[in-house]
Amino acid sequence: MRRIDEKLAKIARGLYGPRDFILTFCKDADLLRGCSAAGRDPDGRLRNAPAYRGDMRRVIESDLADIVLTSLSSAEVFSEEGIYARSNVTPAVRLTDNTDIWQVRGGRYTQFPAIPFRSSRLENVRPVANLGLYALGFYNDIDIDHGTLSAYAEFRQSAASVGLRHLLRVGDPPIRVDTGEEDYAAYRNDALTRSLAGVATKERPLFVEVGYHGPRAMEELADWDPARVIFGLTGFKEGTTRDCLERLVQGERYGARTASFSRIDFDCEDPVLMMRAMRHVVREGMSSREAVQTYHADLEVAGLAPIRPLQEDIELTVPLLSRNHSRAA
Repeated sequence: MRRIDEKLAKIARGLYGPRDFILTFCKDADLLRGCSAAGRDPDGRLRNAPAYRGDMRRVIESDLADIVLTSLSSAEVFSEEGIYARSNVTPAVRLTDNTDIWQVRGGRYTQFPAIPFRSSRLENVRPVANLGLYALGFYNDIDIDHGTLSAYAEFRQSAASVGLRHLLRVGDPPIRVDTGEEDYAAYRNDALTRSLAGVATKERPLFVEVGYHGPRAMEELADWDPARVIFGLTGFKEGTTRDCLERLVQGERYGARTASFSRIDFDCEDPVLMMRAMRHVVREGMSSREAVQTYHADLEVAGLAPIRPLQEDIELTVPLLSRNHSRAA
């Protein structure tokens, strides 16, 4: 039994403790950006796929992540190397590359509603991983949402037939969604829980990741059916390191039991040190401000120049997080 199974069982039984929080490191940008996913080397040349996988190996070996999410091609490389056999980290493969994440140079795909799409065949995933990520979003458009949920239903049947488990990510759409007088979080919560109500246990996701829209929306989901549906946080896309860590503090306080982290969402100097900071705030109850200070101290020891100076990085700049900071403190 992998570590995540023990944690999920405790959470579902209402026995959650801070050490049971599940962290997923996402390194699947090759499915989003192709050649430009790995960034550039000091000479300005694009790094290649083997170099791109260096972060993944370091995170796996650090044992700070519970799950490492990659493309199928990277998962096959690590399976051949046997790196997961020496670790308690669970390998996972991104199973959907819907059109809203096609972030190629010169592309315009992200300006439009997502169309469901899967590059990876599930029977090819199963030999290298028994967990995958399925991603979708709700647009309050009957044709788009019907197509999205129809594709998800077909996927669940196929995944069950090959014995593949999945986690579900419900991301905020990249374009504005009209929900009338209701805020988007209320609409999303209803659309999501409504969609899961008819799903049998054998086809349910292990857990569901959502964007953080404040305490009320997070608590609403976490309290809905805690023995059957576990909720967590999607990746963070804006602000300072303090914002990133404060969002984790607030999310966990109001019911999130998992969180994803990706350098493509939030640029950081070092993913291992960043995940160590995330563990500080969840496991040890360290404040987001203290965790940023510790993170910068770790950067100095590692000889890494910070993206932002400490005095800038310890500021809360996202209004939602600032408004709810005192409640989470």
